[in-house]
Amino acid sequence: MNSTEEIIADERLIVRDSGEIPEVALHGSIHYLCHDPEGPRITLGKRERRTLRQAAVERFKEIILRDLTPENRDLPLYRGPMRTLFNWRRYCVFCEREGMEVDQEFRRKTARAMTAFIGREMKEYDDRGSAINCDAAAIAELALCLGLDPTELPPGWEKLCPGPD
Repeated sequence: MNSTEEIIADERLIVRDSGEIPEVALHGSIHYLCHDPEGPRITLGKRERRTLRQAAVERFKEIILRDLTPENRDLPLYRGPMRTLFNWRRYCVFCEREGMEVDQEFRRKTARAMTAFIGREMKEYDDRGSAINCDAAAIAELALCLGLDPTELPPGWEKLCPGPD
C-alpha cells in the first residue's frame, strides 16, 4: 500500500466511525484530502470518492439501526425512533445529493427492525414502560418512509407514544 492509499484508508475509517452526521465527516475528509493547506492536497479519483461515500453510507446504516435495537434502549448511545426518522431522512437526502439510490434491501431490513422493535416494546410495556420518544404521527411517518403501512405495525402500538404535553 502506498502512502496515498494509506491516507485514503485512514480517512475512510474516520468517516465510517464518525458521529451522528456522516455526510459532514465525508465532506470534512474530502476537504482535508484535497484542499486543506495542512492536508496532503491530493486529487481523488472516482474510486477513492466512492470508497469514502460508501463509508458514510455504512455509518448512516449503523446509526439508523442503532435506535431500533431493543438491546440499546438502556445505553447512553440510544436516541430513540425519533432519531431514526431524522437519520433516515438525512440518509435519503445524502443518497439523492450523491446521485445514489437508497438501498432498498436496507429499507426492508430497517422496516423489519422497526416492526420487531415495536413488537418488543409492546411485549415489555407493562414491565418497563416505553422507550419511544416521539408521537404516533412520527412513528407513522417513519413506517411510511420505510415502505410500511402503519397498520402493519403491531396492534395498539400507539399506546407506546408519549402524548402531547
